[in-house]
Amino acid sequence: MNELLSADLAILLIEPSPTQRKIITKELQGEGILHIDFADSIADAKAQLESNIPDLIISCLHLPDGSAVDIQHHINHDLSEYSIPFMLISSETRKEQLEIFKQSGVIAILPKPFNKQHLGKAINATLDILSPQELELDLYDIQDLRVLIVDDSKLARQYIHRVLTNLGASRFTEAEDGAQALEILQTQMFDLIVTDYNMPQVNGQELTESIRNSDKHAHIPVLMVTSEANDAHLSNIMQSGVNALCDKPFEPDTVKKLIYQLLEQDS
Repeated sequence: MNELLSADLAILLIEPSPTQRKIITKELQGEGILHIDFADSIADAKAQLESNIPDLIISCLHLPDGSAVDIQHHINHDLSEYSIPFMLISSETRKEQLEIFKQSGVIAILPKPFNKQHLGKAINATLDILSPQELELDLYDIQDLRVLIVDDSKLARQYIHRVLTNLGASRFTEAEDGAQALEILQTQMFDLIVTDYNMPQVNGQELTESIRNSDKHAHIPVLMVTSEANDAHLSNIMQSGVNALCDKPFEPDTVKKLIYQLLEQDS
């Protein structure tokens, strides 16, 4: 597959402020992006999406007729067959306000104002998700890799599934939480476990501790994705036996590098 370039991207920017539209457009053009359509409300965005599906949707949080939550719900449910990457740009810093986006598979959450580095990373993540490149491993055939994905968010599982599929993986089993994952592990073997941290009943840390205490599964690499940002808390998670931690939302290239390190560590 030919590598997709930023100049190839078609973007729908949803932003009611003319000033902000001008600022964001200038930054996008600085990244080589020229195909930009605009919407100033949810209704306007939905109308445009009926006839034109972009490669990426970028939205502010607050809109005159709702919020970015409504837009994301629309693309995840009514337009789910297109799997449109979604990026949020917001000055919001409260964790509880951003958590719904982190748990729903957004490509990136950019602060307002954002800098060139923030945007560059987000655009690269978009290109990675749209341009599959198979991960080459010495110790495994990526197509035979058995992966268990554990997350209580269906949308988050879908996003992880898509990222790993782009790397060439095809053998997936999904669990809605740590408790279900432990049931599955009683009868199945895996080469890699990718788990969320925040889950009901059995969270990611408890799941990992159970895996590490199992004679049958203790060797399995565990990659944990988490929206937790507290250093002390993250250190506590690592002590449970997690092999690698990745932020939510994560960049596909970061996951690719982590999985390579986890699976090739004995080579």
